[in-house]
Amino acid sequence: MAQTVERNPHSAVRPEWLALRTEAILEPELKIVDPHHHLWDRADNPYLFHDLLADMNAGHRVVSTVFVQCRSMLRKDGPSELAPLGEVEFVTGIAAMAASGIYGSARACAGIVAGADLQLGDRVAPVLDLMAHSAGGRLRGVRNPVVWHSSPDVQSSTAAPPPKGLMADTAFRKGVAQLGLLGLSLDVWAYHTQLEEIYELAKANPNVTVIVDHFGGPVGVGPHAADMTDMFKHWRADIALVASLPNTVIKMGGAGMPVFGIRFDHESTPPASEQLAVAWKAYFETCIECFGVDRCMFESNFPVDKGMFSYQVLWNGFKRLARACSATEKTALFSATAERVYRLR
Repeated sequence: MAQTVERNPHSAVRPEWLALRTEAILEPELKIVDPHHHLWDRADNPYLFHDLLADMNAGHRVVSTVFVQCRSMLRKDGPSELAPLGEVEFVTGIAAMAASGIYGSARACAGIVAGADLQLGDRVAPVLDLMAHSAGGRLRGVRNPVVWHSSPDVQSSTAAPPPKGLMADTAFRKGVAQLGLLGLSLDVWAYHTQLEEIYELAKANPNVTVIVDHFGGPVGVGPHAADMTDMFKHWRADIALVASLPNTVIKMGGAGMPVFGIRFDHESTPPASEQLAVAWKAYFETCIECFGVDRCMFESNFPVDKGMFSYQVLWNGFKRLARACSATEKTALFSATAERVYRLR
């Protein structure tokens, strides 16, 4: 039975609407590593291996993927700190299916970013050990919910928001330090209003690679909707601050979430890849300018973003954004950065 969830703040996936837009694949031979997607069996939006496989086989050359925690298949019984181990076990099974070669040459879930509770502090170490063992050598990092905003109009998760200032919490910081000891990275999904907190966290843990998700979370709804120019100015300044630390990396994507304020899903037909490239151009150029291509990677954030556009059109949009880049730069953006950061080689 599919798991029930709270009200979904993401756009509903409408296959019949998405089917209204198909495109020829741009640069079909360009190698892609998708470093950010989810898998779940939610009643309102199931996305399991066959769904991921259908998207990966939509025409682009996707060779591998990284699964990122989403509170899926948590253990019902046992100690609460081991509940996220259920998600790792679930995804490891999917990864084993992909690795069999029965479903094609692409390696889905070649890397796993788990949801071990970093507020356990030093006590998270044995949990990470169990996760590493269960993942069959695929555990690459951890992500915890830290996304927070003072306005109730800013929402991007089905779960209750974490407390304000979690990234500065002493126990959380100790948990992050454990990641460094084990060579694991930290994924962070936070809004642009929290970028200074990410900076302080990354600065305090120079031996941990901190991966900033979803363009660094520029918020285009609630109190920020009235003046997007002012929002962009603050986002840009704080993105530059985060990028000044050599242990930070950024994922470019996730802009299909309504919290970004770009509502393609309100149109009668899905967006074309040209529209995506125009909408995201300023964010893309800023990330490249601040981080450089070797610390930037494109991501799908599927199925969360699937309510706005198809996998086929999304990667065409990314290819349009990178059209002026050299072959070496494209390799970094579409595969090499992800392979290096998540140790997929």
